[in-house]
Amino acid sequence: MEITGKLIQLMPEVSGESARGPWVKGGFVIETEGDYPRKVAFITFGEERVAMAKSIPMGTLVQVTFNPESREFNERWYTDLRASRIQPFVPGQMPPAAGGYNWSGAPAPAAAQPAAPQAAPANFAAAPAPQMESNPDDDLPF
Repeated sequence: MEITGKLIQLMPEVSGESARGPWVKGGFVIETEGDYPRKVAFITFGEERVAMAKSIPMGTLVQVTFNPESREFNERWYTDLRASRIQPFVPGQMPPAAGGYNWSGAPAPAAAQPAAPQAAPANFAAAPAPQMESNPDDDLPF
């Protein structure tokens, strides 16, 4: 999922040690635009993702790719929005994953025109269309 908004806050980093090694968790908050702006908080795990958010200046319009994740604890549900990518938003530019643009932000070269559809092989016989029985008591128009 993706959302666009202005970066308004960085949350403090938290780090620790697990059985799999050291870990780092961070987060940030954006404010969406529109008639009813909303503040949305995201979390990030790992040095790389925490550094992504820290490298963008406050007040910059950003596009965030995220995955919502919910869990239950003591019969209550909690939802996290885990950001996998944060990048400055360029109006009118489609994200690279959607196609049409390469990683440098320039339009991708035009693809070759698709070939014209080919005729069916000569030994291919089309099946006859099924015939429907008409029922005079049926009031349906078809």
